[in-house]
Amino acid sequence: MGQRKRIVIVGGVAGGASAAARARRLSEDAEIVMFERGEYISFANCGLPYHIGGQIRERDRLLVQTPKMMSRRFAIDVRTRSEVTRIDRAKHEVTVRDLAKGGDYQISYDALILSPGAEPVRPNIPGIESSRVFTLRSIPDMDAIKTAVEQQGAQRAVVVGGGYIGLEMTEALVDRGLIVALVELEPSVMGTVDPEMAAPLHEELRLHGVDLHLGTSVTEVTEQGGTVSMLLSDGKRIETDLVVMAVGVRPEVTLARDAGLQLGGRGGIVVDEHMRTSDPAIYAVGDAVEVTDFVGGHPTVISLAGPANRQGRIATNTIFGRESRYGKTQGTAICKVFNLAVATTGMNEKSLKKQQIAYEKVYVHPASHAGYYPGASQLSLKLLFEPQTGKVLGAQCVGTKGVDKRIDVIAVALRAGMTVFDLQDLELCYAPPFGSAKDPVNYAGFVAANAIVGDMPVCHVEDVLNPRDNQRLIDVRTPGEVQAGTVPGAVNIPLDELRSRLDTIPKDKELLVVCQVGLRGYLACRILNQRGFSARNLTGGYKTYCAAVGANGAASLAQDMKSDTGETSVQEKN
Repeated sequence: MGQRKRIVIVGGVAGGASAAARARRLSEDAEIVMFERGEYISFANCGLPYHIGGQIRERDRLLVQTPKMMSRRFAIDVRTRSEVTRIDRAKHEVTVRDLAKGGDYQISYDALILSPGAEPVRPNIPGIESSRVFTLRSIPDMDAIKTAVEQQGAQRAVVVGGGYIGLEMTEALVDRGLIVALVELEPSVMGTVDPEMAAPLHEELRLHGVDLHLGTSVTEVTEQGGTVSMLLSDGKRIETDLVVMAVGVRPEVTLARDAGLQLGGRGGIVVDEHMRTSDPAIYAVGDAVEVTDFVGGHPTVISLAGPANRQGRIATNTIFGRESRYGKTQGTAICKVFNLAVATTGMNEKSLKKQQIAYEKVYVHPASHAGYYPGASQLSLKLLFEPQTGKVLGAQCVGTKGVDKRIDVIAVALRAGMTVFDLQDLELCYAPPFGSAKDPVNYAGFVAANAIVGDMPVCHVEDVLNPRDNQRLIDVRTPGEVQAGTVPGAVNIPLDELRSRLDTIPKDKELLVVCQVGLRGYLACRILNQRGFSARNLTGGYKTYCAAVGANGAASLAQDMKSDTGETSVQEKN
């Protein structure tokens, strides 16, 4: 390294703290100074809702590193309650305001790492500044919400926003015994997944007593005598004791903007693959930076701890002359919603359409492990891929067990540039308590591969909702299943009767075939297409249809579980 270098880090938590620790591991000689305007330099941001909900009982477990621990173990000069207010790029100097004692001072740097994070969005709504309206981004935010619940006796709550924090806070407050309403501007919660994949989450929320308001916004907040009245865009009014605003976050870039660093179209700090900003002596990491989407190649902003940790490490490696690059972002993430988990990796269908990227999709609804072993539950897995090559573009999964395992596997496959044909051949763990001989990832690969090579041409919900004059709908489930609900206009010909009733089916029409989850439809299409008919299978079956059109009621769900047992057993034998 030569002469002693001073590395100044602005902000802690995932990006800043990991950069500081990495810097010390690489150099015992460097002077490392970390500034944090709050009191906490490294805490488990993602664990905040779970302390409020009571799952994490000890508050101190959220503190990953304290200033004292960081200083003692890594010999880092940690200065809390210190806000960096200005960067003088010409002098390689920052101005720091001591929030505890008052006054400003300057400190020079050889390398500067910015890790300011993101700030919660507070919409411009009348009354939004009420003391009963909270956000959740820090330890003090968490403490304030806990105080409102435990000491001020809040019994009702409204959560505004149905993303990760909104869903986790909804569950946390329900677990604390509050009556909770969730207000979401979009037609579905969890905007990182497609609407039909979010449909089970809506049912799960309602099953746990959540008053769900979709496609709705808050237009006014009025505080009266310690309670809050919220007016919604549909004219309804909700009376509550506290409000949690969780409508999203935006990069905290004030310091970078004032210093003249380049910002991108998404509002984040522009960095190269080494996390270097437009100033070669300044680096930026974490929620404040724009990164490149791994699949689409477009700029994006990702607020996830994993990428922030890696970026802090990469920035420090670069400062010390080590070759290190950030390999773009897939947005792999998971969220717990009561008894369900929802996870995603890569691009969703909405994003693929927006970026005008050609894609095909399939749905499968297999069991989480071997159906004959007790405790199996159903997964819903959506796989997105290139129509010709089968290259994996993204995936989404919802279920109670095994969701993380399947999305993690597909995330690795996506990172490796694999195709759906590769998914077929992945050798994954199998024993009846843990998986199936044909794992759901393999299963999705088989279905997608069959669609590409023509063994199972697929159709989608939008096709069966609006069939053309030259198309006919056939439901190959049992009469009892069809009686519980079917696609309007579909003719019921049970799979086991199909061969004997081929003479009743017109050969001059394209057949759109429906079953419960897609397996029997596949078998029916194999029969029909080999007998001179033109048939396509509704991928994901009636279950996906119900999720897409919002018709998945209790009777349909009950029938799903009955038929899935039979269809899964067939799958296991293949």
